Amino acid sequence: MPWKASRTVDVKLEFVTRLLRGERMTDLCREYGINRQTGYEVAERFKRFGAEGLEPQSRAPKTIPHRMSAELAELVVAEKRAHPTWGPKKIKAALERDGQIRLPAASSIGAVLKKAGLTESRRRRPRARGKLTGLHDATAPNDVWAADYKGQFRLGDGSHCYPLTMTDQFARYVLACDGMAAIDEDAAIEASENAFRKFGLPTTIRTDNGVPFATTGIAGLSKLSAYWLRLGIELERIEPAHPEQNGRHERMHRTLKQETARPAASNLLAQQQRFAVWVDEFNTKRPHEALAQRCPADVYQPSVRPLPQRLPEPTYPLHDDVIQLNSGGRLCFGQRDWYHVSTALAHQPVGVREEDDGRWLVTFMTIDLGYADRATGSFQPI
Repeated sequence: MPWKASRTVDVKLEFVTRLLRGERMTDLCREYGINRQTGYEVAERFKRFGAEGLEPQSRAPKTIPHRMSAELAELVVAEKRAHPTWGPKKIKAALERDGQIRLPAASSIGAVLKKAGLTESRRRRPRARGKLTGLHDATAPNDVWAADYKGQFRLGDGSHCYPLTMTDQFARYVLACDGMAAIDEDAAIEASENAFRKFGLPTTIRTDNGVPFATTGIAGLSKLSAYWLRLGIELERIEPAHPEQNGRHERMHRTLKQETARPAASNLLAQQQRFAVWVDEFNTKRPHEALAQRCPADVYQPSVRPLPQRLPEPTYPLHDDVIQLNSGGRLCFGQRDWYHVSTALAHQPVGVREEDDGRWLVTFMTIDLGYADRATGSFQPI
């Protein structure tokens, strides 16, 4: 209850003085218009601090949970300088990983970084939502891998670097990051084979529709995608002009470019070394918000399907015969009875089956490619 005076300190002093002279607490409280609890608090403060204890007390909290010490603030700033692309949430998770440090909320860390001039205001862009019809949702490691070439950039010696990357879509784990001097299909096959040898085989690989992952030829097959099919890997392609359908991989690419190519290294070898250091940090040290601030290495497990020593021979139990295409990708029934199928499938075994109308169905792995019409001598793609 309020004190009945314009200068509260004087009235409180008068109240305590009368109390010390022996007047009853109940009577004084009724006279001054306060409750007994307030009366006892005033008496206690006078006993402990004297007249100064009767001055108005600040209502500010004695401790501020979200305020960090100068030492912790310096640690946060140092972590930000070491990882300029990391935000407050990642910095908080990274510093707390060993359990020896407890930081306030990410918003408080953001305030420290802003005060230190280490943040930039970024205009929020509308989120693009791709149509995911026909694309698998990864529910475990190795369900879906993504592969792509990151846009090329110029190195210090004037040459270009084309990074080929592969990631696990469930764990966000970077499986490969190989800097190449050009987009090369044979080099891409070798890079993917190295990843398969190290991590095993995925169920599906998701790519865009560009080379070397796809072509404008029959079924969009390339030499690389044919190799994946032979290993029993399903192919999954996003819609043209919809990179957001591979958004997790694209987001990784943005971080890769920011942290390894601005500025770029002096040559391809030095750039590859930079990639290797970055991949290790991304997988084992960089917390990921979608993984509850765990690192990809905390979630990823290698596949239980190892890379076979030899390519498995395809079987076509519902077909009449298995014929290996020649070096030009042609199907040959005889010396003069041949049909061009696809150069991407050169030397690949295909299944053939005679249909009721006399045409021959040609199949590669699980994909029906088209019909060889021996009556007209033409091949009709499906």
